[in-house]
Amino acid sequence: MIFTTTALQGATIIDVERREDERGYFARTYCEREFAEHGLPARMVQSNTSLTRRAGTLRGMHFQAAPHGEDKLVRCARGAIWDAIVDIRPESPTYCQWIGVELSEANGRMLLVPRGFAHGFVALTDDAVVLYQVSEFYAPGAERGARHDDPAFGIRWPVPIRGMSDKDRSWPAFVREGVPR
Repeated sequence: MIFTTTALQGATIIDVERREDERGYFARTYCEREFAEHGLPARMVQSNTSLTRRAGTLRGMHFQAAPHGEDKLVRCARGAIWDAIVDIRPESPTYCQWIGVELSEANGRMLLVPRGFAHGFVALTDDAVVLYQVSEFYAPGAERGARHDDPAFGIRWPVPIRGMSDKDRSWPAFVREGVPR
């Protein structure tokens, strides 16, 4: 695996190294030892998957409140998504900054989303399948979210948003600590 740090502390892009031949390819998508060597969370306790049927559908921006924060390793197994993450750690030098990364079946790229980040994506293709490995067990009472179009973040989504759940549509505006609204 090839690990690339991003402008957001702790967020890492991971490219798989495919071994290809006439049959297809094989690639490692997780190795506890390699993650630990790069200072990344090595313990993943749960795996999840989602199917997004229509391009332009948005999921997010989601996070788990402390003490249930979770690291996420996200990849797209079918189709393509544009994945956005926002650093919502008040003590971080990149507080409220974001990055977006295309994850697709074709590029095999993964994104390590650290705890203390909000996460969401928009499907770039119909029938996009996303796989998540997470470092903590889901705690329903700790589920939180922020608006995908919140001016506190200023995320520039690459395609028009054509659909989202009522829950994602109803997340409140994000209140930046130390910044009056």
